[in-house]
Order: sequence, then C-alpha cells, then structure tokens
Amino acid sequence: MENVIPQTHYLNSPKGWKSWLFTLDHKRIGIMYFAAIMFFFFFAGALAIVLRTELLNPGQDFMNAEAYNRIFTLHGAIMIFLFIIPSIPAALGNFVLPLMIGAKDVAFPRLNLASWYVFVFGAFFGIYSLITGGADTGWTFYTPYSTSSTSSVSSMLLAAFILGFSSIFTGINFIVTIHKLRTPGQTWFKLPLMVWALYATALIQVLATPVLAITLVLLLLERTMGIGIFDPAMGGDPVLYQHFFWFYSHPAVYIMILPGMGIISELISHMSHRKIFGYNAIAFSSFGIALVSFLVWGHHMFTSGQSELAAVIFSFLTFFVGIPSGVKVFNWVMTLYKGQISLRTPMLYTLSFLILFTIGGLTGIFLGALSVDIHVHDTYFVVAHFHYVMMGGTVMALLGGIHFWWPKMFGRMYNEFWASTAAVIIFIGFNMTFFTQFILGSLGMPRRYFTYLDQYHGLHAFSTYGAWVLGLGFLIMGIYLVHSLIKGKPAGNNPWGALGFEWETTSPPPTENFFTQPQVTHGPYDYDKVLIQREPDRLR
Repeated sequence: MENVIPQTHYLNSPKGWKSWLFTLDHKRIGIMYFAAIMFFFFFAGALAIVLRTELLNPGQDFMNAEAYNRIFTLHGAIMIFLFIIPSIPAALGNFVLPLMIGAKDVAFPRLNLASWYVFVFGAFFGIYSLITGGADTGWTFYTPYSTSSTSSVSSMLLAAFILGFSSIFTGINFIVTIHKLRTPGQTWFKLPLMVWALYATALIQVLATPVLAITLVLLLLERTMGIGIFDPAMGGDPVLYQHFFWFYSHPAVYIMILPGMGIISELISHMSHRKIFGYNAIAFSSFGIALVSFLVWGHHMFTSGQSELAAVIFSFLTFFVGIPSGVKVFNWVMTLYKGQISLRTPMLYTLSFLILFTIGGLTGIFLGALSVDIHVHDTYFVVAHFHYVMMGGTVMALLGGIHFWWPKMFGRMYNEFWASTAAVIIFIGFNMTFFTQFILGSLGMPRRYFTYLDQYHGLHAFSTYGAWVLGLGFLIMGIYLVHSLIKGKPAGNNPWGALGFEWETTSPPPTENFFTQPQVTHGPYDYDKVLIQREPDRLR
C-alpha cells in the first residue's frame, strides 16, 4: 500500500475548474503560484538567451540597441518581480508551511487566495507593458531617465506596485500562521529551519515592501504630474530615488535568498540523514541576516554621491552580512560531515548551492570593500556576483526544493537519471556563463552595454555558449518533470525516509492535510534517535 497514489487527494477533490479558481486550500494556491512562476522563469530565461546570443559577437547581430534595452529590462523585471521574489515563499512556502507545522491551512485562507489574484493582476500589467513595447530603463527604474522615457515604464511600475501587495499579504499570513497554528507540543525550537527562514522573510516582506510601494507611487506621480521629487530639472534629486529604492531592494535580496537557505537546511539534514549541526545558530542567523539587511543599502551608491563617512560606514556594515551567512555555511558543512549522504537530485542541487553561493558571498565582500568597488562598479563583475547569489543561490535551492517535495506535491517520482543529468548540465552551464563574467568585469567590461570592444570577444562568446548549455539543462528538466506528471511512478508517502510532519501524510496529501492530528514525538532532525530506533543496523 506504501507506493500507491490515494484515490482522493487535494488535486482531485473537489473537482472542476471553479474549485481551483475559488479554492481556499493552501496547497492548490501554492500549485497555482508554482505554475505561474515557472512560466515566467522559462519566459524570462528565454529572453536571457536571446540577449546572450546577441552578445555572441561585437556590434549588431539581429537586434538594435533600443530592442536590446527593452528585452534587457523585461528579463530583469520579470525575473525579479514575477519569479524570484514570489518563487519560494508563495509557491513552495504556501504548499509546505502548514504541512510542516501540522496545520490544516494558513491562518487567513481568503487573504491567501486574494494574494494570488493580486499577483495575477500585477502580472497582467507586466504583460501589458510587454505587448506595448516594453520598458527600457532597466529593472531598477533609475531616475532621471525613467521620469522622461517614452517606453512603457508606467505600466511596469504599476505592475511592481501591485505585486508588492501580494508579497505583503503572504508575509502577514505566514507570521500569524506560525504563531497561532502550530500543532500542540511543537515549540519554536522544534520547528523546521525552513519555517524559521520563512518567518524571517515574512518580517522583511511586511516591513520593507511598503517603502518600495511609496517610492514607485512617487515615481509614477513624477512621470504623470511632474511634481519634481527625483528630476533635477524640476528641482528634484535622482540620488534620493536610489536611497528609497535600495532601502527596499537590498532587504528584498534577502526575501529572495533567506527561504532558499531554509530549503538547504532541510535538504542537507534529510538527504544525509543526520541531525542538523547548530540548530539554534542557523535559526538565529536568519534573523541576523534580516536585521543587517536594513542597514546596508548605501553600498549600492559608493559612486553615486554620498559622503565619504557614509560610504565607510556602509562598507563596514556590509561586512557584517558575511557573519550570519558564514554561520549557516559552516553548520551545513558540519552537518554533512560523517552523514550518510544520498547523492540523488535534491542533494546535487544542494551541493551546487553550497559551491555557487559561497563564491557569490565571497565576491560580495569584494564589492563591499570601497577601493575594489570603485574599480568593478557597474561592470560584469557585479552581474556575475548577482547571478551567483540569486541564481546560484536562490534558484539552485528552489530546484533542490522542487525535486525534494515534488513526490509530496504530485505523488509521482521523476526520472532520476535525467534529473541528475540535468542538474550536472545546469551546474556546468551556469559556471561557463557567469564565472567568465567575473573575468570580463575585472578587465573593465561595463554591464548593460549593447556592444563591446573586440578584446572581449572570446570571453563573451564563451559566456554565450555557457548560456546555451544552461538552457539545455533547463529544457531537459522541464521535459522530465512534465513527463513525471503523466507517467511517473507512484512515490509513496516518504520516498526519502525523511522526518517532518509533511512526510507523515499521504502523497499527494488529502484536502485537510492530515487524517489525524500529528503528534510531536521527536524534533524535525532527530535522526540520531529515530533511525537507531527504527533501523538499528542503518547507522552502524
């Protein structure tokens, strides 16, 4: 009976398209988010390959500079606002959070559904911007250009403004859910570390997102009414916009990476069947990162016009981000030490995360150092660092999480051979694409440029070949995941032998998540106790 898909589960009960449109089930809402963010991920990824293909040779190949700027902006805006910010909290978080704490649903199911429709409404304005020609300002919408550009900046701003409400709704729901709906006996220090990470993320979502919303409203008013806040021609200050924008957008970096770190904590312990090393340190480091994230926005403006004292202070504070991040990496590595590591696909993405995020974090220290930042500011070095943290970090963690919880979400397994093959291809393609850009940036290649000098041709071409390899890896992944939905083998309730409440229910879970209230009999990572009791020969 173990590897049989139950006849009734949340995917088929109740039936009909209306039951999905009006669902209050957190799992269905999570699946709807998941489908949307993966669509936008593949779409924006295709735009990135188009951009890299144009950069294969210096000069114009198949698009002019104006088209390049618009596609470049769309790639960034879609990836940031429609994919990476909602990806883990709204999609995976929505699905697994109540299961992990033994709850039937989130605290406010109707607010949860509203956040989904707000997301769709915001995405509509983003698509409207696309079909009306797209914006050409870059995803940061820097003034004064964004106040005067005649491209579809206003609709893209409106999209980002609306999407912020979706993020706030999700954050409020998660905070209240974690406080109020934990199963009896599940204390804070028996929570999975994924839950701690989602809680810290929710605090940033609720506290920082309104700043961006106000900034975007001011920019919209500037464009439509010329009120003169950011435009120097009307007495405004464009640097003020940067302060407002990065006060949100740097914490937003941690909205993107903190949930990914939560996933990695889960995968490392469960896939090595070893008690997590330094539980408290990992839990509190999430809050350390959230706190410091509000104090470092000024490192984006070392060259934009702020006092030398301010620049020194922001540089000093930036180094503090490395401490809680380093605590996590150290504890993850110590957890792996002497663990029974299963090198299946989720662990392959976990190891990719550890390597790539460490490189991204260390190069962030370079950018936090004033003298180095002056040299590499606005070069491809920044592009490479950003992608090592966001894609090498968040996306690798997301892919690991998808492959780990996929059997629970759909009750079926994917093809392990093709999954591990795709993971290796993605790792190779990623490094070909972006490590090359560290070298390009160090040599002085500016970012966001449509063309370049002949001396950079070889490195640009190699980076483009890497993007094609990377695209092949994602294409393979998309094919085997869709195939698994149709012909995948039944996964069973707990194919990984993992601890945690979500693995105690059926795959897929029933509508009410559990048939009986889960009981707390051990911590989420107590493999040292549970495995010895269940399988005394396994740990010898």
